[in-house]
Amino acid sequence: MSVRSTRFLRVLLCPVLCCMASSSFAADDDDRRSGLSHRVPWHDSRVVGSPEPPLPYRPEPAFPKLEIFQPLTFDAEPGRDAFLIIQHHGSWSAPSTILRIPDDPNAADPQVVLELSGIAYELAFHPDYARNGYLFVGQNVSNGEEPVTRVSRFTVDREPPHAIDPASEVVIIDWPSNGHNGGAVDFGGDGMLYITSGDGTGDSDTNFRGQDLSELTAKVLRIDVDHPAPGRNYAVPPDNPFVDRPGARPETWAYGMRNPWRMTYDATLDQLWVGNNGQDLWEQAYLVTRGANYGWSAYEGSHPFYLDRMGPDPLTPPTVEHHHSEARSLTGGVVYHGQALPELRGAYVYGDYSTGKIWGVKHDGRQVTWHQEIADTSFAISGFGLDKDGELIVIDHLTGFYRLVPQADDRPDAPFPTLLSETGLYRSVADRQTHEALIPYEVNSPLWSDGSIKQRFIAIPGDPNEATVSLRGSGQGWDFPEGTVLVKEFALEFEAGNPASRQPIETRLMTRQQGEWVGYSYLWNDDRTDAVLVGKEGLDRSYTLSDPEAPGGVRTLAWHYPSRAECMVCHSRAANYVLGLSTEQMNRTVDYGTAGLANQLATLERIGLFKEPLPNRPEALPKLVDPSDDTAPIEARARSYLHANCASCHVEAGGGNAAINLRHDAPLDRLRLVGEAPTQGDLGIANARLVVPGEPERSILYHRIARRGPQQMPPLATTLVDPEGEALIRTWIEQLHAPNATQSGAE
Repeated sequence: MSVRSTRFLRVLLCPVLCCMASSSFAADDDDRRSGLSHRVPWHDSRVVGSPEPPLPYRPEPAFPKLEIFQPLTFDAEPGRDAFLIIQHHGSWSAPSTILRIPDDPNAADPQVVLELSGIAYELAFHPDYARNGYLFVGQNVSNGEEPVTRVSRFTVDREPPHAIDPASEVVIIDWPSNGHNGGAVDFGGDGMLYITSGDGTGDSDTNFRGQDLSELTAKVLRIDVDHPAPGRNYAVPPDNPFVDRPGARPETWAYGMRNPWRMTYDATLDQLWVGNNGQDLWEQAYLVTRGANYGWSAYEGSHPFYLDRMGPDPLTPPTVEHHHSEARSLTGGVVYHGQALPELRGAYVYGDYSTGKIWGVKHDGRQVTWHQEIADTSFAISGFGLDKDGELIVIDHLTGFYRLVPQADDRPDAPFPTLLSETGLYRSVADRQTHEALIPYEVNSPLWSDGSIKQRFIAIPGDPNEATVSLRGSGQGWDFPEGTVLVKEFALEFEAGNPASRQPIETRLMTRQQGEWVGYSYLWNDDRTDAVLVGKEGLDRSYTLSDPEAPGGVRTLAWHYPSRAECMVCHSRAANYVLGLSTEQMNRTVDYGTAGLANQLATLERIGLFKEPLPNRPEALPKLVDPSDDTAPIEARARSYLHANCASCHVEAGGGNAAINLRHDAPLDRLRLVGEAPTQGDLGIANARLVVPGEPERSILYHRIARRGPQQMPPLATTLVDPEGEALIRTWIEQLHAPNATQSGAE
C-alpha cells in the first residue's frame, strides 16, 4: 500500500456519533440521507486562554473610518498636520499611489497626491522639506524594459492643495534589480541620503551580488543629494568607507544585504536600522554601522550559507535574528520615543509580515540591553510609522493602521491544559474515545502530511442552538464561534501496509480565543496513553518505521511539531484561518458507519450546525475532487491538489512571495502561472517559467513540489516529497498544451 493510499481509508466513527436515523435534505423534494441525527452539547471544554502569559500590548484601530487596502508606509509630513501613505494596487506589484490624510482619528477620505507606475517602497522628506518641498521616493520600475530600483525626487507644491506635479520628477540614482529590490530611503543626521538595495534576484543570490563591492546591489548606500557632482544628481561623500578601495562602488556604506525591508534613522539616538528578509531559516535586523559586511550570501544572518562566497571583510553579525519558527518575513520598524508606552522608549520596534508578531529591542551603541516580544497580532505587517507626537503606528497590509495599547491580564483561573486528557475533548485519551459532542469530518483534497493518516473533529462549546457556523464564499474557511476547537490527529503506520500498527504521534488543535485563531500541538507519549503540549517554539522528533521497500527494511521519518507562529503561517487570514472547513472541501459523501453514506454538507445542515441554510443543493455547490481519484479529470485533480497544498498563501493578499493565484476556481489564464517568468529564482533551470505547457522539466512549480529542502513547496510542514502529488502535477503540465484543457478545478 502506498503512503498516500493509507490517507484515504475512511475513519471508523464512534457508535455515539453514528446515529441510526436518516433524514431528508429539504430542497425540491430531493431526499438526502443524513449520517448524524443531532448535535450533543459540549460544556466540558478546558481549551480556554493561553499557556503563555499575555504579551504586554494589543492593537486597536488608529483611524477606524479609514479604509485603505494594501498600505505600505505612514509618514508624518513636516510642517503640516497630515500624513503621507504609499498604497499598492497590485499583489506586491505596480502601480502605486501616494495618499495624504489629515492628522485626525476620524480621517476617512484620503487625498491622492501622486500616481506611480512602479511599485513604491518608501518615502523620505528632505531635511528642508518645509521650505523646498522635496520628497524622495524609492521604487522599482520597468516600463517594459529591464526592471530597475530607482530613487527619484519629486517637488510637493508649497501652496494648497500641496499637490505633486509628476513632471517635477528628478531621477537621482538607479540600478538593475529584479527581485529583492530594496528601495528604502531616509536622511541621516549628517544630511546624507541613505538607500537600501537588495541582491536583485528572487532566490539564493544567483547573481553573486551579496559580496560584490563592484555593484550597487545588496547594500546600504550613502549619497549627497544637495551638492551633486558634475553629470550626476548626487555626489559621493568623501568619508564613505569604500571610496579608496579599488573596484568598489564608492556609494557603499555597508554591504551583504539580501532583501532589506524597511529602514529608519533615529535622530535622538543617532541610529540607522534596517530590517532584512532571510532565505531558508533566519530573519534579521541590523543596527547599521559604517563599512560593515553583513555576510549575505556567504552567511544567512550569523549562520553559514555559502561560505566560499565570502567577501574581503569579516562578518558583522545581525543585531537581532529570528528563526523561521517565529518569523518568516521580517518587517523593519521605527525607534519609539513617545509618551503613551513608556516601557518602549528608546526601543526599535519591528515585526513580521507572515506571523504578525511584534518585538522591541534596545541598543546602547555597544550591545543589546533589552529584547522582547511585545505583541502577537493577526496582521500582515508591512511597515511601521510614527505620528506627530512620536506615537507608534502599526501597518496591516490588509486593513490599515493600528496603535498598540497595554493589554490586561484576563486569563481564566483554570490553567491551560498541558495534557490532551485535560482538554475536555476526550472521554478516554488512552482508548482514543472522543467526547460525544465532537463532530467528525473529512475533506475532499487533504493536505499532504508525509504519508500520515489523519482524523478530524469539530468541537463547539455551548448550546447547539446558539453555537453555529456561518458559511463563506468559495475558497474561504467558515466562520466559527468563540471557543471553537478544531482537532486533527496524525498517526503513522509503524509497519508499512499494516493498519494494526497505526499509532498516533501528534494531535493539533486550532482554537478561536478572543476573536483570534491560535494553534497548539500535543506530542503523544510512547505508551499512547496521553499527549503533552509542545512548547511554543515547536519540536523535532524522528520515528523509526518498518518498511520492506526501504534499505534494510527500516526508514526514519523526521517529524516536525510546529511552533505556534508556524501554525499561523499556513492558517492565513486570506484563507480565513481554517483550511479544510470550507464548502468546496466539505462537499463530499462520507461513510457514517451504520448510518450509511450521506453528503457531509447535508448532514451538518440537518443537525443544525449552520447559522443559515445551505445556499443551494450540495450537488450545485463548489466541490474539490480527490487528487488520487483516477476517474476525475486531470485538470480538476491538479487544481484541487494545488488549492489544498498551496493556496492558503498563494492567493490575493495571501502572503506568498510569488504573485500566483492557485485557488481552484480561478480561470487558468488568471493564475499568473502559465508562461510567467519566476521572480523567486529559477533553480538553475535554463529558460525556466513557472509553468511551461507540455514541459515539466522547465516548470518551476513542478520542481518545487518535487524537492525537499531549500525552495521546496510547500515551504513547511513536510519533509518528504509526495510521490503521487508530484506525478499528478507532472502529468497535468504535460497535457496543458492540449487545446481542450479545462479552465477551472471546480466541478
